[in-house]
Amino acid sequence: MAPRRRRLPRKKNPTPFESLGAQLARVRVARGYTQVRLAETVIISLAKLESIEQGRRPLTLDLAQELDQLLDTGGALEEGVQHLPDADSVIPTWALAYVDLEREAVAISSFENQVVPGLLQTEEYMRAVFRDDIPTLGEDEIELRVAARLSRQELLQRRIPPAASFILSEAILRDRIGGAAVWGAQLRHLRESAEVPGITIQILPLGRSTHAGLDGPFVLLETPEHEHLAYAETQRGSLLIHDPDEVSILAQKYAMLRTQALNPEETMGLLDQLLGEQ
Repeated sequence: MAPRRRRLPRKKNPTPFESLGAQLARVRVARGYTQVRLAETVIISLAKLESIEQGRRPLTLDLAQELDQLLDTGGALEEGVQHLPDADSVIPTWALAYVDLEREAVAISSFENQVVPGLLQTEEYMRAVFRDDIPTLGEDEIELRVAARLSRQELLQRRIPPAASFILSEAILRDRIGGAAVWGAQLRHLRESAEVPGITIQILPLGRSTHAGLDGPFVLLETPEHEHLAYAETQRGSLLIHDPDEVSILAQKYAMLRTQALNPEETMGLLDQLLGEQ
């Protein structure tokens, strides 16, 4: 009896983001740039350039145009960006208005009790969250959602970033979404983010006898025109709140949550403790 031939794993087709990232990497090498040198030249982080070249983060139009000029590509990268799928297309329609406002916000205050806020998530934590979605998402859909969320996070690297305050239930830190390695990396990212100027992270400890956020998570936004808005999500929808009286109620809740949570220094101590327990 002839031995059975072992079936080789099927090679996954590259996503459009991976193809464009690989094209950028080839041009960079051909022009004699290391990743470090190119990142320094266009003033972006090395981690961001690595993510773009690996197809984990979309190349933006402005950066593509700058790289085209620097690397003398004849506009190839800009053309590639114009043919990319729109990462925002995977954002639910009911959340698009909020995401547009979030991009330009001058202040963001977010309370979460179930999952790390999207603006503070690592890439692998994002993937773990999206893999828990029901109905199950395909890998291409997951990568599009990761790209969209990474694009959202760029607002924290703006030249003048928003004042960002985050209150997280300790329950979020006790769950190990994605497994030990993903959880540990996410904890380290939170600890590093807690020291970034303009970002304040506070943990609301377990075991409290009072709690101002029992009705669930919400976000407060201040626009460049100093309009104050609020946003809240349900399982399958969301509410963008403009009414000043309703926004004021949520602002009062947030102010109370800040007094009930650990202060920023205590929060960093708890994160250090959890990291030490890995």
